[in-house]
Amino acid sequence: MNIAVTGIQWGDEGKGKIVDWLAGASDVVVRFQGGSNAGHTLVVGGAAYKLSLVPSGILHPGKLNVIGGGTVLDPPAFLDEIDALTRQGIEVTPGNLAIAANVPLLLSVHRELDTIREESAGRGKIGTTLRGIGPAYEDKVGRRAIRLDDLGDHGGLVRRVDNLLQHHNALRRGMGAAHLDSARICDELLGVAPRLVEFAKPTWKLLHERRAKGDRLLFEGAQGAMLDVDHGTYPFVTSSSTVAGAAAAGAGISPRGIGHILGVCKAYATRVGAGPFPTELFDENGRHLAVRGHEKGTVTGRSRRCGWFDAVLVRQMCVIAGIDSLALTKIDILDGMPEIRICAGYELDGTRIDHMPAGAAEQERLQPVWESWPGWEGRTAGCRDAGELPSGAVKYIRRIEELTGVKVDILSTSPERDDTVVFSDPLCGR
Repeated sequence: MNIAVTGIQWGDEGKGKIVDWLAGASDVVVRFQGGSNAGHTLVVGGAAYKLSLVPSGILHPGKLNVIGGGTVLDPPAFLDEIDALTRQGIEVTPGNLAIAANVPLLLSVHRELDTIREESAGRGKIGTTLRGIGPAYEDKVGRRAIRLDDLGDHGGLVRRVDNLLQHHNALRRGMGAAHLDSARICDELLGVAPRLVEFAKPTWKLLHERRAKGDRLLFEGAQGAMLDVDHGTYPFVTSSSTVAGAAAAGAGISPRGIGHILGVCKAYATRVGAGPFPTELFDENGRHLAVRGHEKGTVTGRSRRCGWFDAVLVRQMCVIAGIDSLALTKIDILDGMPEIRICAGYELDGTRIDHMPAGAAEQERLQPVWESWPGWEGRTAGCRDAGELPSGAVKYIRRIEELTGVKVDILSTSPERDDTVVFSDPLCGR
């Protein structure tokens, strides 16, 4: 069975470990959206691997890894990543990694524009990673993007860069930034072209062929559903669609080829950057979750805001993203806490509601309706069998299932690949 993995909170849910764990039973791992703003830290045999653009299947020999056209590819970040993996003994070649020839490239002009905008926004900052993701997607939609397949056509590349800079230099003039020279951007691209073009493939065709021969495809999303440009806490969102439905368009396959949709969420909640966060904690519990959970971004190193599990949001995103089952991560961080809370509903101006409204002003006024649960004795950390789990932890998991309406198939009990409890296997025979 094919499977799509998507985060259903604000990102940082531990998707990388879950995808890495599932990759052992898959033949192809496909990244379908996002860019170098997303990051995973995978721990295998005590060694830590940091991935951002390269799919998590790269740690498994014999797997084909694909970066789909729905992503935006930052060439220096990508090359730095594969060089770091090579130093750790991980082979990354055109034999095990293919990049969609139509993938848009993220350039220095995008990173610069992202920074200029955020610095000038004052209190209106979105809280982006300053990686240039938003401006790169803007150029894609505006039909100005430089794509990977453009690097093989020098004359055409110059014309496309000139067209791109007509737009960007007009923006920069309006913000008092220096004019950009076309030759600089062309040199930037031509300098990396020899290493990039060897990875370029018609990945839609590769996926069609692999699917036709019965190979298992695993689709890997970035960020989380609450950062989805359509369904998230707008405008504090990313610039792409993060729900599982984006896997088909971003990878270049039929929606019928997606199969099982696995939603990943933490046993508590975190968020990076600005935006509403109804269950955010500002007390010792929040500090405990941040410290014990090592809640800093893999890519940016920014501290994550921490709060209790929000069953309202998770249920809402399960409906929107069509989640078939859940993978619950970082439950071990709750070990030893005397009290654990779950947000089971909201109050908005004194009225009980069962969903997050679309308006930013209403989102900011939401008050959680809490359920309080006693902590459990014993440890979930390192458990690999359901029978090892403390009864209190099992009750907490079952209550999450009741409130969200979706069963937990997989439980992650540490960053290590094999510290994983399987209640029901979504891949039917891993």
